[in-house]
Amino acid sequence: MGREGAGVIEAYVEPSGESADLARAEAIAAAEAVGGSGTPGGTELLVGVRVPDLRALDALAARLALARRCLVEVRPGVPTDRRLREEGADGASASVRRLGRSPGASDETVRAAGRAYREGGGRIDLERPERRYWLLSGGEGTEDRLLREVAAVDRADTAARRMPLLPFQRPVSLPPRLARAAANLARIRSGDRVVDPFVGTGALLAEAALLGALTYGIDRDATMVRGALRNFAHLKVDAAALVEGDAGAADFERGPGEFDALLTDPPYGRSSSTGGEDATTVAARILPRWADRLRRGARAVIVAPLGSPPLPDPWVVRTAVPVRVHRSLTREFRVFERSD
Repeated sequence: MGREGAGVIEAYVEPSGESADLARAEAIAAAEAVGGSGTPGGTELLVGVRVPDLRALDALAARLALARRCLVEVRPGVPTDRRLREEGADGASASVRRLGRSPGASDETVRAAGRAYREGGGRIDLERPERRYWLLSGGEGTEDRLLREVAAVDRADTAARRMPLLPFQRPVSLPPRLARAAANLARIRSGDRVVDPFVGTGALLAEAALLGALTYGIDRDATMVRGALRNFAHLKVDAAALVEGDAGAADFERGPGEFDALLTDPPYGRSSSTGGEDATTVAARILPRWADRLRRGARAVIVAPLGSPPLPDPWVVRTAVPVRVHRSLTREFRVFERSD
């Protein structure tokens, strides 16, 4: 039903339209986390990915925050009406719609596609279809691309974790969709050991825990530690250890010797608790200490204001995506890896 090779499926992710560059980076990193990779086969509206099988594609959709759905192309190179007649031969119900802002897939094109599906024996049901097809213009003089939705992203699930809906709230906290995108940039897998030396409300570690990670965090403010634990309980996830103290000196009593990822949003701004120390100085003092405890091949993902100092050698930036928060603040999602 799509481009399949020996143990490989070429598929697509449709980004949600918010934070476009971050959405593309998230889709590729998340594909890597489920055993796949990004591909150059995408378009303005789609991110090309390669995954081992359909189960991995379902797992990819379950991870994503800044996306709508995962799709595969139906028999490229074959006329669209023929493809749809063949797809409808088993009598299943389906919807056929235009993908995103695809200008070539006009209403008449969509209606013609629906007619072809019915001619093959299928039924059109726009409310509760058994299958969902999407049309994307192939460009002038080329056949439309017919895509079949394999898995939808549950965007309501992420929205349910917004700060106003949590028991412990603070005015400055990373929204859950951005926190999940950051966790995906770290390529977190179930069982990974993830550390955040600046826990805050626990937004980043919560997303890592929901991906199955063992989470370790530190915050100098006891109120934040207690509050993060309340949010964890509300979300029905556990922390391996949350510690009160200065992350430049504090440690975990029975923590792992090394970690699989560092995921953090260091303090900045007047509302942050730094004990009177300059926020830049705090980050420069603490982050290298924990980066040094990452296993080889691990990633450090740091969400910080644009222009913040990078991690020192041997860490290098592999990805840096700015996301505008408001007029005076742009956060940069940086992915660091070792150069040695």
